[in-house]
Amino acid sequence: MDIAAYFIKRKVTSWMMTLILLIGGIIAFTNLGQLEDPEFTIKDSLIITTYPGASPEQVEEEVTYPIERELQNLPYVDKIVSTSKAGYSKVQLTIKDTYRAEQLKQIWDEVRKKIRDISGTFPAGVNTPMVMDDFGDVYGVMLAIHGEGYPYKDLENYVDYVKRELVLVDGVAKVTVAGEQDEQISIEISRSKMANMGIAPSQLQTLLANQNSVSNAGRVKVGSEYIRISPTGEFKDISELENLIVGTPIDGNLIRLKDIATIKREYVEPKTHIVDYNGAESLLLGVSFSNNVNVVKVGERLEKRIDELQYQQPVGISMDPIYFQSKEVDRSVANFLLNLVEAVGIVILVLLVFMGIRSGVLIGIVLLLTILGTFIVMDYFQINLQRISLGGLIIALGMLVDNAIVVTEGVLIGMQRGKTKLQAASDVVKQTKWPLLGATIIAVTAFAPIGLSPDSVGEFVGSLFYVLLISLLLSWITAITLTPFFCDLFFKDQIQKAQQEGTENSSENNDPYKGFIFVGYKWLLDKAMHYRWITVILLIGSLFTAGYAFQFVKQAFFPPSTTPMFYMDIQLPEGTHIDSTYDKVRVIEADLLKDDRIEFVASTTGQGALRFMLTYNGEQTNSSYAQFIVRTKTKEDIPGLLKDLYQKMQKEYPELEVKLQRLQLGPASGAKLETRISGPDPKMLRQFSAQIQQVYREDGGLESIKDDWRQPVKVLRPIFNDAQARRLGISKTELDEVLLTNFTGSQIGLYREGTDLLPIVRKAPDHESMSIDQISDLQIYSPASGSYVTLSTLVSGFETVWEDPIIERRDRKRTITVMADPKILGDETAMAIFNRTKDKIEAIELPPGYELEWGGEYESSTDAQANIFSALPMGYLFMFIITILLFNSIRVPLTIWFCVPLALIGVSTGLLVMNSAFSFMALLGFLSLSGMTVKNGIVLVDQINYELEQGTETYEAIFNSAVSRVRPVCMAAITTILGMIPLLFDAFFEGMAVVISFGLGFATILTLIAVPVFYTMLFRVKYRSHKDF
Repeated sequence: MDIAAYFIKRKVTSWMMTLILLIGGIIAFTNLGQLEDPEFTIKDSLIITTYPGASPEQVEEEVTYPIERELQNLPYVDKIVSTSKAGYSKVQLTIKDTYRAEQLKQIWDEVRKKIRDISGTFPAGVNTPMVMDDFGDVYGVMLAIHGEGYPYKDLENYVDYVKRELVLVDGVAKVTVAGEQDEQISIEISRSKMANMGIAPSQLQTLLANQNSVSNAGRVKVGSEYIRISPTGEFKDISELENLIVGTPIDGNLIRLKDIATIKREYVEPKTHIVDYNGAESLLLGVSFSNNVNVVKVGERLEKRIDELQYQQPVGISMDPIYFQSKEVDRSVANFLLNLVEAVGIVILVLLVFMGIRSGVLIGIVLLLTILGTFIVMDYFQINLQRISLGGLIIALGMLVDNAIVVTEGVLIGMQRGKTKLQAASDVVKQTKWPLLGATIIAVTAFAPIGLSPDSVGEFVGSLFYVLLISLLLSWITAITLTPFFCDLFFKDQIQKAQQEGTENSSENNDPYKGFIFVGYKWLLDKAMHYRWITVILLIGSLFTAGYAFQFVKQAFFPPSTTPMFYMDIQLPEGTHIDSTYDKVRVIEADLLKDDRIEFVASTTGQGALRFMLTYNGEQTNSSYAQFIVRTKTKEDIPGLLKDLYQKMQKEYPELEVKLQRLQLGPASGAKLETRISGPDPKMLRQFSAQIQQVYREDGGLESIKDDWRQPVKVLRPIFNDAQARRLGISKTELDEVLLTNFTGSQIGLYREGTDLLPIVRKAPDHESMSIDQISDLQIYSPASGSYVTLSTLVSGFETVWEDPIIERRDRKRTITVMADPKILGDETAMAIFNRTKDKIEAIELPPGYELEWGGEYESSTDAQANIFSALPMGYLFMFIITILLFNSIRVPLTIWFCVPLALIGVSTGLLVMNSAFSFMALLGFLSLSGMTVKNGIVLVDQINYELEQGTETYEAIFNSAVSRVRPVCMAAITTILGMIPLLFDAFFEGMAVVISFGLGFATILTLIAVPVFYTMLFRVKYRSHKDF
């Protein structure tokens, strides 16, 4: 079928296709979902189990280990990481990359079943485990709600109202609250009064539990009715609890609870999580969006609803955004769309300059239609507009015009040689359609490892491949259909004008390659083909030099985000009370708010904030931890502020562990440098940790050096005298209960208030609460004697011991992880320091049973690269097979593929000149260069074959084909390179833009020289001077 003739003659069909792409593309663009960064699935769940009173080692052995053992047998488990603390077990389960998001629900159901099955085997005192499969939920809107003078309860009531309203907004999936303070009913019981009235603690606890429990009183048949019996007696309010009769002394007067206790409603102490916004205690409200929605539109609806709720907002209460994803998305997408428009403008301008007005406008129109067609397909497959997909479109821009340039160039050359428009278009499409398709498929295949990578990094950048696949295939379709049609429209008058001037048969005017650029290229090509061995030696020498120079290129994984926000984590010694941590937070917070560069400061003490970005992973419960989330007025303020803040924290708060960190792009990896040591003995693990930390400190380029087992903590051990306790009728459990009551408070019942269940906690009054110095004088009721005795009669002494507060395990082995980050004020990358310290750390001798493993950025980068490279051999094999099928030869593809490594010359040069890091995105750019280089080579070799088919002598065919392909090959490269300019200023794509620009630039120049040289060598073609033909 003559495709070109079909679309030129059937103008209605061509116009219809044009309008479909134009109108459909505009409509599709408005329907596309928008995100700041692409989504990726967090394939983790948490299993949280509490075991009050148990030591970290007991928790490890009796709770954590059985859970790990049960989960390890599941076929889809990638790794299991656990944390055992006093009374607390956390097991984090990670699923293998090969399992997709839609399979996770079934997997989590199976995990729950496993946990339910094992729960019955736990010892008494272990609470039911919670499986948290919403660990990866992202709350793209995070609001701080606060009000000076308002108690938490009033804030919670208002937040609950707002929560119920916002969850009804179309596109909202979930609304949650953090920072809430739990309430309790405290009963401060006087031990002296209880002793005087002869009331035992166990008696009181049994009475409270029985009085307020929900129990079944049965039903009674009354006539034909069957009526439920429900006695009164439950506590309806605090006064009923106060009037509970707890005993009757000898004098006959009733003893009520209020006679021996003070009853009050108060917040649980100590708190577990405290949130501040600009110094005001607050609650966090997080809103999660539904999947596949336009975040910007949902955000607008959300803002509108929040504004509507203002009339219900009590005076003095404020609602401030900490992070509003829709606004960040709107800003990010707008910037990228501007980059896209700039790139399109640059490409069209280049076309206008080098191809002429008519050709430039023609190819520009085809380019715009191809982009709009891409939007249509993206909308169909629900590919959102976000950093990666728009970046992929910008990367594709230069390649999108390649096919149209070849067709347009062919039509122009054909017309200059006397052909009609129809003949020229028909001939060039017939000649190039399959080579162009093959070259397009090869260019797409070069990006295939990105889309085929199964891990979270592949999921994060996968849309890059799919956008390139869609747009490049569409560019081939429009090149062989609409480009000939527009050539027929745009070039109407050229032949007529040539005929009028009578110049179409003039051999002088028919030579399109007489310009000075072509003359210079002919001279250079002639010398290279004459001295072909010298040319090859120079190319190989340049390649080896580039390979050697590459070792001086900086290495990195993903760059920081440009969002004007950063975190500051602080950590006090392990075991610090949350009140002490919060006191430090208030002081630092006040200092931060004095800085004019800061817009707001949100702090969260005791644990991290809600996951408001996919790359954010907040700390779990830890009373010695706090985090500041700081937003600056501009992103340019961040470097200077980080420098000043780091110096201030080092000078004024040397006792704190401080970590400053910018928001990250791409999947997060925790600390930049992580070294893991696994083995059975905690003491040995700590020794190895100390040695590794010493190596890191001696290096001088790192900060935040620590391990995840933290510092050992003190434990006070009363030495229980079992014989004496038996004589007094007192058990160890009763001793624990007295200690708990005196220092913390022990739960003895539940108070029901609507949907709330408040614990009833027995505490000692402040005037009877003993300090640690008076612990021996604590009184405990002896059933045997019917009186109270002091604690000193039950214990033979006290000792203070040290224990590991945290026991970390990885895949059922005790593992200590040493963590460090490059200095915030330095310019070294984590990989540079890793390479410098790796050998020193690996030189540490480990006894049998101990293993060293690398984590951090190295592990993340290595895993991501392994997934990319696993698909690479098949990809390259496929590309090579396509070139064989195109030319039905082995030697012809080799002439092209010999040029692929030459791109390294430009890559090394570009990265060193621009001082850019070879990041993961730069790696993807480097891999894609092979497709671009091969595509250029195919265009050139296809022309050689065409010349040979026309009967041209071999050397002349090689030389003339190379000359005739200079403009389309160089134009394709120039448009791609200049189209990269907007991405050079984007932190995420900068490395890739440098690699593609310099790599393709050098590869293009060298391809125009190397392919003819390799061709003459492989086919043993003798040299002839180009002046002879």
